[in-house]
Amino acid sequence: MTYWLFKSEPDEYSLQDLAAESSGCGRWDGIRNYQARNFLRDKVKEGDGVLFYHSACKVPAVVGTAEVVRSAYPDPAQFDPESKYFDPKASEDKPRWYCVDIRWRSEFQRPVPLAEIKGIPQLAEMVLVKQGRLSIQPVSDDEWQLLQHLGSSTPR
Repeated sequence: MTYWLFKSEPDEYSLQDLAAESSGCGRWDGIRNYQARNFLRDKVKEGDGVLFYHSACKVPAVVGTAEVVRSAYPDPAQFDPESKYFDPKASEDKPRWYCVDIRWRSEFQRPVPLAEIKGIPQLAEMVLVKQGRLSIQPVSDDEWQLLQHLGSSTPR
């Protein structure tokens, strides 16, 4: 299994929004960064684990987990002129942007804030620490395990 961290602004789409979706499944769409798109299109696969990260909020933090239930497919929003994610350069035969479907798995007992993550030596090489703005990023098995533990434990 491969692990990922997906970032979302909780005012836009939160872990709780995902949990409230039918069957706890939702489309992860609107990605408009080429590096993140390439991860979605080429690397993220059905069955992969996802750390759900709330960004651009008072306390950015990893708040829970999800699972990829459908691998990459063209993001329908790129073809919709009414969508804020419309891309006039995209076409049905040459899509530019991709999305995946994910299912809610768990909410952490406590969020693991970015400030705490940055202070943990074992997480110093995490993409979140080194390249924080990337909305889709790989997570190592050790990082996944440690963040799962931290999310279920008493704050440090």
